[in-house]
Amino acid sequence: MFLMCTHLYGPAFQWGLFLLHLPPQLHTMPSFDIVSKVDPQVLDNAVNVTKKEITNRFDFKDSVVKIELNKKDMKLDLEADSDMKIKQITDVLLSRSIKQGLDPLVYDMSKDPYPSGKVTRQEVPVRNGLKQEDAKKVVKLIKDSGLKVQSQIMDDLVRVTGKKIDDLQEVIKLCTGANLGIALQYINMRS
Repeated sequence: MFLMCTHLYGPAFQWGLFLLHLPPQLHTMPSFDIVSKVDPQVLDNAVNVTKKEITNRFDFKDSVVKIELNKKDMKLDLEADSDMKIKQITDVLLSRSIKQGLDPLVYDMSKDPYPSGKVTRQEVPVRNGLKQEDAKKVVKLIKDSGLKVQSQIMDDLVRVTGKKIDDLQEVIKLCTGANLGIALQYINMRS
């Protein structure tokens, strides 16, 4: 790069030209991370709002209802008089979670309620973190799409890099539209 100079401080300056040496720029490719994380405070708020609504409902008066969040194990313990009331609690929980900004896919509803004495119980694990098999599903989906991006699994996240930001946005659309059965968030977008 040549620059003109009007100062007379040396031979290069006297001739009006000097060469400016710049360090080579590190060209980093645009990237972002795909994760599946749950904010504990938002989860706690959703559970508390659910508890409040259930205790105020007329059809739950004089009923045994217990909704507990085990933050250590990331698990919800639900307890009610009948299977039908457990289903009503989960419906309220899902609707309140959506209003709090939580994806309903964070709750693993695969376990059925089971009777335990005079009450019915259900354990609902909360999916926090991208498991290895889920990360492999995401990487396979991205590779099968044919987009010109690279994806790699790094612990509990998938890093996606590409030459164009448009390609990365296509990956986000692809993952959002795919039915993978897991809640995904897209963070750390770097251009």
